Amino acid sequence: MYPPWRGTFYPKGLVQRRELEYLSSTLNSVEINGTFYSLQKPDSFRRWTDQTPDDFVFAVKGPRFITHMKKLQDVDTPLANFFASGVLALGAKLGPVLWQLPPTLQFDAEVLASFLDRLPRTTSAAADLARHHDERLDGRDWTETDADRPVRHAVEVRHPSFESSRAVRVMRDAGVAIVLADAAGRYPVIDEKTADFSYSRLHGDEKLYESGYSGDSLDAWAQRLRRRRGDIHAYFDNDVKVHAPFDARGLLDRLS
Repeated sequence: MYPPWRGTFYPKGLVQRRELEYLSSTLNSVEINGTFYSLQKPDSFRRWTDQTPDDFVFAVKGPRFITHMKKLQDVDTPLANFFASGVLALGAKLGPVLWQLPPTLQFDAEVLASFLDRLPRTTSAAADLARHHDERLDGRDWTETDADRPVRHAVEVRHPSFESSRAVRVMRDAGVAIVLADAAGRYPVIDEKTADFSYSRLHGDEKLYESGYSGDSLDAWAQRLRRRRGDIHAYFDNDVKVHAPFDARGLLDRLS
């Protein structure tokens, strides 16, 4: 829901309630960003599921309360609250869960390994965890899953201390993807495959959140991602000047 997209990416006159429906007709996945700022409600997840095709996939961004405020420690209840908020209502459309770390959080092998060990790896485990939510979720929780499916996790690091073989090893031992991020040179670029899927975030080629990607740049990214094999998840966050949806479509066309 970006107002500048209306009349540019979204056709003029398209009602707001149909924007996700339109987006899912031209792209095959979207990253839910609202979950980073606050716990959503099950009705929202159910509505998003109903508005998208059967093969559509939602990546879900983990709460900043866990990553930025708790800094990955003492997070059992916050994790339970997150998974009880309706994430599992996405059903088969639930894709990877993204954990974006703050630029100030330095690599600590023990803290990182402990956090990754706490993450549920199946929807059944996530449902079990969700049932331990606190009273804030009473009456608005979703703690069931319609099937037992894998739950994948990806971590985007932003402190240069993560540019180490030990950090990569911790992620690989946990089977968690380390995000390949392009942030106009501001944050580390770690091109290591540490899981059975790949997760990339493209925040802008030259200016963070603003710059678009040229045809040559998209060609290079498509070639780079194709070499990784397996499932590829790639999302554009360069939305300030409405580049993101068009760049995403351009990359998808190249990978297809």
